[in-house]
Amino acid sequence: MTNADLNTYSIDNTERLDDMEIAHIAYTAGNIDIRYAHLALAISENPEVRNFAQTMIRDHNKVNELALGLLDELGATPKNNSTSRKLMKDAAAMREELMSLKGSAFDKRYAENELAYHQFVNKTVENSFIPSVQNKQFKNLLGQALDIFKVHERHAEKMNRKLMSMN
Repeated sequence: MTNADLNTYSIDNTERLDDMEIAHIAYTAGNIDIRYAHLALAISENPEVRNFAQTMIRDHNKVNELALGLLDELGATPKNNSTSRKLMKDAAAMREELMSLKGSAFDKRYAENELAYHQFVNKTVENSFIPSVQNKQFKNLLGQALDIFKVHERHAEKMNRKLMSMN
């Protein structure tokens, strides 16, 4: 993985975010990975990649459903913000790159991106979002989601190692 991969995703850590802005970012991040996974299912024939993509769709949909349920219970509405918009812009560029690839080139780039994306999201949730969130239920939900996403990160690491060893 190159340094460019690690720099694909970033947020402005100086921006002060409230709970509903963080909720929007978290939901957006989940939807981004769901879209990456659907793209992988459309392009890849690799069983490892397809299995990972199916897991991403299942798990991120479940977390997003829980988040929407909590927001409904709280009578709250997520707030769009510059961080969500930047994530969407960055993700659109990555989807364009991925759509230009086929075969093992796609598989390897998808796996690299998934690892970088989960590293970024996990670090952000753990170090920025959880400490900043005021609502206890939302903080707990983020903690539960982080546990799932750390498993995804380890799975992405394993997938990367396997794909890089195939030539």
